[in-house]
Amino acid sequence: MYKLLIRPFFFLFDPEWIHHVVVKLLKFSMAIPGMKGLARNVTAVKHPALQRELFGLHFDNPVGIAAGFDKNAAVFEELAQLGFSHIEIGTVTPKAQPGNPKPRLFRLSQDQGLINRMGFNNNGLEAAIAKLKERKGRVIIGGNIGKNTKTANADAVADYVSNFEGLFPYVDYFVVNVSCPNISDLRELQDQDALMGILTAIQERNRQKPKTKPVLLKVSPDLNEKQLDEVITIIKDTGIQGVVATNTTISRSSLQKDKLTAERAGNGGLSGLPIRERSTEVIRYLAEKSGKAFPIIGVGGIFTAADALEKLEAGADLVQVYTGFIYEGPLIAKRINKAIIKAAEAKKSI
Repeated sequence: MYKLLIRPFFFLFDPEWIHHVVVKLLKFSMAIPGMKGLARNVTAVKHPALQRELFGLHFDNPVGIAAGFDKNAAVFEELAQLGFSHIEIGTVTPKAQPGNPKPRLFRLSQDQGLINRMGFNNNGLEAAIAKLKERKGRVIIGGNIGKNTKTANADAVADYVSNFEGLFPYVDYFVVNVSCPNISDLRELQDQDALMGILTAIQERNRQKPKTKPVLLKVSPDLNEKQLDEVITIIKDTGIQGVVATNTTISRSSLQKDKLTAERAGNGGLSGLPIRERSTEVIRYLAEKSGKAFPIIGVGGIFTAADALEKLEAGADLVQVYTGFIYEGPLIAKRINKAIIKAAEAKKSI
């Protein structure tokens, strides 16, 4: 029904506008008495094979929502009713900012992808905190944090620390985002020295807390092997808990049918099915080269249960969806979780 009727209707409209409409529809529908329970009954899958214990947190299943969908912590409770074990909010910046000029989100329907150059548009740290204070459910919340566009890289540490301190009481884990291609100078912070400075400062604050919280790094699919080796070293040296692999890509080499659309769209990060293989390659490299020394959350091109299993077999411990959620609909977590159970039972029978 979703692919035959709902998605074609949604795809008639501007992607950013319809995203806001969907968020409002989600909030409205879940406010109807009994709807949350009905949604949980339809989408929830429970089984011991799904449960994960990672960096001190218990996940009911491995499937979550990636950062970018719920930028302002507006619908994490509603998304939790669709079978997801964790929701990553953000990217959050200390001050509210409008992001890049519109249009800034483009569909590549034939290649099943998206190009975005949103530019960390969000309502800011205080607005996110206000929403998170209303948190009622058990869903795990990750806080994806970045710097304001107007903050010079030389002053970026202060922005990341400010986000960390502000969100600390309200989220379960943190993701440091220095790999988004849509902030003009952000990716310069992937440089080993700059990244060490940010993560060291956050970890110093983290260790001052009565109980630390997991800190992860979101990495770009555009890193080469030498840079990925540096990531492994940085994780070891800073003591952060893991990585989210991967962010969007600036490459267009994997596009098959929508190259002209992509050219017209211009700059931005490509997500969705075209990034699936590269994301898996990065996950596999990090897992194998590090000897599986840290947890990995796999993101990028997960549309089907087979895509998710591919990430898990490559070395991911959890997976997250965003573009696949848009293309495949609200039952994507259920389908993935059922496939994980089936795969686990098949292994037992061998």
